[in-house]
Amino acid sequence: MLSSLSLLHHLSRSPPLPTMSKVVSVPTKPFSGQKPGTSGLRKKVKVFQQEHYTENFIQAILTAMPGGSEGKTLVVGGDGRFYSPEVVQIIARLGAGNGIAHLIIGQDGILSTPAASALIRHHKTDGGILLTASHNPGGPDNDFGIKFNTANGGPAPEDVTNKIYKVTETIDSYKSVDLPDLDLSKVGEFTHGPLKVTIVDPVSNYIALLKSIFDFDLIRAWLHETSPKPSVLFDALNGVTGPYGRAIFVDELGLDESSIQNCVPKPDFGGFHPDPNLTYAHSLVEVVEAKNIDFGAASDGDGDRNMIYGKGAFVTPSDSVAIIADWAEKAIPYFKGGVKGLARSMPTSGAIDIVAKARGLEVFEVPTGWKFFGNLMDAGRLSICGEESFGTGSDHIREKDGVWAIVAWLSILAAANKERAGQGINDVLLAHYKKYGRSFFSRYDYEECESEGAEAMIEHLRKLFSSSDFAGQTLKATTSDTSFTVASADDFAYTDPIDGSVSTKQGLYIKFTDGSRIIFRLSGTGSSGATVRLYVEKYSRNEQEYADDAQVGLKPLIEVALAVSKLKEYTGRDKPDVIT
Repeated sequence: MLSSLSLLHHLSRSPPLPTMSKVVSVPTKPFSGQKPGTSGLRKKVKVFQQEHYTENFIQAILTAMPGGSEGKTLVVGGDGRFYSPEVVQIIARLGAGNGIAHLIIGQDGILSTPAASALIRHHKTDGGILLTASHNPGGPDNDFGIKFNTANGGPAPEDVTNKIYKVTETIDSYKSVDLPDLDLSKVGEFTHGPLKVTIVDPVSNYIALLKSIFDFDLIRAWLHETSPKPSVLFDALNGVTGPYGRAIFVDELGLDESSIQNCVPKPDFGGFHPDPNLTYAHSLVEVVEAKNIDFGAASDGDGDRNMIYGKGAFVTPSDSVAIIADWAEKAIPYFKGGVKGLARSMPTSGAIDIVAKARGLEVFEVPTGWKFFGNLMDAGRLSICGEESFGTGSDHIREKDGVWAIVAWLSILAAANKERAGQGINDVLLAHYKKYGRSFFSRYDYEECESEGAEAMIEHLRKLFSSSDFAGQTLKATTSDTSFTVASADDFAYTDPIDGSVSTKQGLYIKFTDGSRIIFRLSGTGSSGATVRLYVEKYSRNEQEYADDAQVGLKPLIEVALAVSKLKEYTGRDKPDVIT
């Protein structure tokens, strides 16, 4: 009979159970079109459900991740959309097969994109795999997405996504371990075959981060000690931010349950299109208007976008980031030491540029895609940034952060009311316009256009812009005598001031002599077809215009854009699907 000591020695030398640790190489073949866009790979669920399809892409991530996968730690989670639980199990099996040492997984596979970025940074992991198609619809007939974030918590830069794509083009096998499904419902540390797995509460780390950034006491005082008390409504659109919204508005700020709605994450988002804009967040807009709610806010499927909307008061994303930047030092303790720099995506209005100039701050214009802000943040040159597509954030993480922006607006309103009682969203907006002028801005989205026609339209514009006589031409509106003279036109290119990398063909633009702009882009965030985005901007210092509807003031410019692009001719579309 073996002694206990010799038995322990014997067991320590015994090979692991083969069913739990044997790495198998599974033959496969490449699938076309697995090129990650600005926010990972997005396709219809049924595409990802094809045999080997998801495994191929996960293997490509593990092969291409900086430094390889052996011995690494990854954060895993997503917005809870349909097919997410199955993909978490695939990541565990392939992670084990590729030598991953440790997975940190959100309970039930749930992690908002900002919370995942925060966890990557908090635990200093080697990156993360996020399961989300962001604001796109969910469900068995809709969209799914996978993206890789690097060790800084931000979306993988182009050199990494290009390597991922290169692997998908030649892959002939993937490495996996045959593991049983992991119970994702239990928080704690577990051994799963050769893997260490930590399942975490998806909310607590993120809420602790927000409490270190904002003055929650200031917000509470405004919400509870003001007479009459301001009314509040947060709408998660049945996306991932529901539990986060409940933790903030109900648990931390002490508001009633009536202050939140649609706060249970659902695989199909309850039928919502979880995109916080005036078209798709109608569940918020209708209640705010019907009940005269002072402060309303919505977030998207994965929690990185936001919309601020009060009774008769809509804040455009371009104005939102400019106003947050202007108020940051006096309303948000995180910025008490000063703001390092500001930035916006190229299509976003120049409102934040005007704030930067007034405050003597650097301001950067980058291509669309949050990864372009990350280098600037890591270099200590950027604090606050935003995109016109309802994405706003700061250097507290390396993703845009919808809930952060919402709490930032609560902080601004609390600080504004401390200065002068009774101020609402429109008061803050008008005060900003009087100080800096107003940038009228709108975006038209033409979704799921035929790719061939959309690309032909872009080529038509490139050819037109490259002609030597286009600059200086006068373009006239179709229903009025208003005209605009072309100052310049080109395809936006960006040289990263930190690493020198160059990104070309990032959006076609026309700048007019009066400072107005028109921009055309094809979006890479959809799962099928092409989304044509048209952006128009006009700057005004005329106070009589500050309260005007943006669509009225921008009508001549929109007419010029539609005429010069021949959009209807190329796409067959009479009107946009979304106007913001």
